[in-house]
Amino acid sequence: MRREITGFSNPLLREIRGLREKKLRKRAGLFLAEGLRIMTEAREAGFLPEMLFRVKDRPLHDLEVTLEVEVLANDGDVIETSADIMAKLSGKDNAQVVVGVYRDHGTALGDVDRSTAPIWLVAQSMRDPGNLGTMLRTGDAVGAGGLILIDDCTDPFSVESVRASMGAIFTQKIVQCRWEEFTAWLRSGPGQLVGTSLQTDTDYQAARYSAPCFILTGNEAQGLPDDYESQCDLRVKMPMQGKADSLNAAVATAVMAYEVLNQFRHSNAG
Repeated sequence: MRREITGFSNPLLREIRGLREKKLRKRAGLFLAEGLRIMTEAREAGFLPEMLFRVKDRPLHDLEVTLEVEVLANDGDVIETSADIMAKLSGKDNAQVVVGVYRDHGTALGDVDRSTAPIWLVAQSMRDPGNLGTMLRTGDAVGAGGLILIDDCTDPFSVESVRASMGAIFTQKIVQCRWEEFTAWLRSGPGQLVGTSLQTDTDYQAARYSAPCFILTGNEAQGLPDDYESQCDLRVKMPMQGKADSLNAAVATAVMAYEVLNQFRHSNAG
């Protein structure tokens, strides 16, 4: 249904603002996505918001019209409000003119079909939501099947992660599990586990990768624990020509993912 919110004290507004907090997101099973571009990506991937908030009294983009029609047709809510209230909702002064409330869509590890993609990204104890969102975006770019989050990672459905993913939160499978669960599942079928590490002499371009390839990136500060590294089928490193001894975790993942993709492309071309 279509309705309007004009007051800051509206109970629904307080409830939706609460989705910026992890414990309230978990309790509700909902998360926020901001901006027409991300919401259009979601729609194209088959996801519609349960609630669509938009700033009233302004011209609508054609994509926004289409989105509103489909939300209403699927028994969702379209809620018009002011720019000031939208800023409160998003937590930003320059708030987007549309915000969606979506049902979270994590995938159980046992439901993952590894044969559906040649590349999978795996992150261990990733703390920065921007890095996590960027990894999702990289996964989408290289045609990865999804992102498997190991141990205590930041919440993939936080506003910051969703924003950084640029819509890839809706195109990539997202799994959250413990290391022991992951390794047991991985070893139950085909899969090459490749870890990025400083404790190896194997150059990432000299190595040979096989599908499905699981690219494992460790925590931003500590990297991978030694016992996790020891369980990798292959450990590789990237040359550092300057004073830095490592790359940002999301950047390293992107470099690795494109190297694996390029090897697979050249192999298929041959």
